[in-house]
Amino acid sequence: MLEIQTLVHTMRILLIEDNRRLAQSLTRGLRGEGFDLDAFGNAEEGVNAFSALHYDAVVLDLGLPDRDGLDVLGDLRKARNEVPVLILTARDSVESRVMGLDAGADDYLVKPFAMTELAARMRALLRRPGQPLATLLKVGNTELNSAGRQVTIDNKSTHFSLREIKALEILMRREGQVVPKTTLEDNLNGLNKTATQNSIEVLIFRLRRRLGLYGSNCSIHTLHGIGYLIKEN
Repeated sequence: MLEIQTLVHTMRILLIEDNRRLAQSLTRGLRGEGFDLDAFGNAEEGVNAFSALHYDAVVLDLGLPDRDGLDVLGDLRKARNEVPVLILTARDSVESRVMGLDAGADDYLVKPFAMTELAARMRALLRRPGQPLATLLKVGNTELNSAGRQVTIDNKSTHFSLREIKALEILMRREGQVVPKTTLEDNLNGLNKTATQNSIEVLIFRLRRRLGLYGSNCSIHTLHGIGYLIKEN
C-alpha cells in the first residue's frame, strides 16, 4: 500500500535555473525526494514548457540569462496562474525578498541551501489547500480526507473501498482536468500482476455508482481512448 501511495503523490516540478551544475544537483536531489522534475536553463525554454505541460510547482531562479525571474513570475500571475512558485536566488537582501513575495512568489530560498530544506518547502507548498498534496480535497458536496481515507458527501459518512478511494483521490487532485487512463493504471495496478485490461473501467463504473448512491453532485466523465475527469455537475 505504501508504494502505491508514493506513486499517487509524485509531483511534477518545473525548474528554471541557468547554473548547469546546480540544476543537475537539484534534479538528482528532488527526484531522490520523490518529485518528477524538468529543468531548463533560461526563461524562454521554461515558459514554453510551462505553457505546454501541467506542472504542480515551479522553482524559479531570478538571475536568468535572457530575462529577470521576477518578470517571468509577473507574467504567470498576470495570467492568473496560481501554481506555487518558489524563488531560488543569491539575492539575500530583505528588499529582494519583499520584491519577490510581492510579485507573487509563494516562498523564497537563498543560495546556498540544503536539499532537504528545499524538498520540505516544496512539500509544504503542495500541501496548502487547493494544491496537489492537500489533505482535504473537495469537489461539489463530496469531500475526501486523504490522510484518514474517509469520504463524506453532504457532511455524511460513506463507505468506499480503499481502491475506490485511491482512484477518487487521483481524480479529485486534478479536478476538471483529464487524468490519462495510463496514470490510473500505473498507480492502481502497478503492484497487481493479475489486473485485467478492463480493471480500470470496472473500477470507474463502481465508483460512479457509489457516488450516485450517496447523492454526490460531482460526476466522472470518460474521454474515450484518453482518460477520465471529475467535476461538479
